[in-house]
Amino acid sequence: MAKKYDVIALGELLIDFTMNGQSEQGNNMFEACPGGAPCNVLALLNKMGKKTAFIGKVGKDQFGALLRDTITEAGIDASNLMVDENVNTTLAFVHTFPDGDREFSFYRNPGADMMLTADEVNPEVVKDTKVFHFGTLSMTHEGVREATKKAVETAKANGCLVSFDPNLRPPLWSSLDLAKEQMEYGFGKCDILKISDNEIQFVSGKEDYDEGIAYLQETYNIPLILLTMGKDGSRAYYKGMRVERPGFSVKAIETTGAGDTFCGSSLNYLVDHDFENLTEEQLGEMLTFANAAAALVTTKKGAIKAMPVKEEVLELIQK
Repeated sequence: MAKKYDVIALGELLIDFTMNGQSEQGNNMFEACPGGAPCNVLALLNKMGKKTAFIGKVGKDQFGALLRDTITEAGIDASNLMVDENVNTTLAFVHTFPDGDREFSFYRNPGADMMLTADEVNPEVVKDTKVFHFGTLSMTHEGVREATKKAVETAKANGCLVSFDPNLRPPLWSSLDLAKEQMEYGFGKCDILKISDNEIQFVSGKEDYDEGIAYLQETYNIPLILLTMGKDGSRAYYKGMRVERPGFSVKAIETTGAGDTFCGSSLNYLVDHDFENLTEEQLGEMLTFANAAAALVTTKKGAIKAMPVKEEVLELIQK
């Protein structure tokens, strides 16, 4: 059975306000950048020629309209993007430090992305994808958590590969224990896990990355784990193999969307290859491309509109 979509993602779609200099009066100026991890992943996939769709919710306001227009323009199917009549679109203010690292201030109490309900998830749409991707920001609150789990269970039951990125944002959780509990749900359901260096330490309690990954593999039996280590590159753990590739040196201005770009690049590769029989060489090729794409996105502001095309990525790899 041919599937209509390569990848469908469910989760948050929001506006990232990123710092963009100062006004003549010396006030900080912010740029409204469409964002949200799941759609960042899809935006990269679309740049690579894949068919994608998004399931989520925005507010009935100018930001919601901007987000719908943005993802439609990026080629992402927005027919399952719901609109909440009463709750505003979620906003995040990103404060960037001199070293390019960042801190988030969220305006989401509540935000429209949290208002998605299980009834609004159409199982017929979820069934029609090769890969279903999700994170934990759609699991911070009960209603949207049920919607996420319904989509995940539908994907599992219909033979879709399930991709999970915990994307831990501590300020959005009522407690870190709840965050850990929902991450553990994801670990138990996914075929592909993309996890960052600080997240593996958080969930496993182990400083050493390999030990942390071993703990996850033993506990959850996840077929493919992808570990991102920022500018130091990434690793893939698959069927007893451990493949590592270095990062690329670029003039980064902000790191928003780098992990999502890495994730989207990896899914792009996996859709085109036999997931059951990946070789060490293929895993290395996948990591190199994903590292380069992630590096490129840090050289621009925002994420959805900053995604590189294949030629740009190959050019950086060959430098």
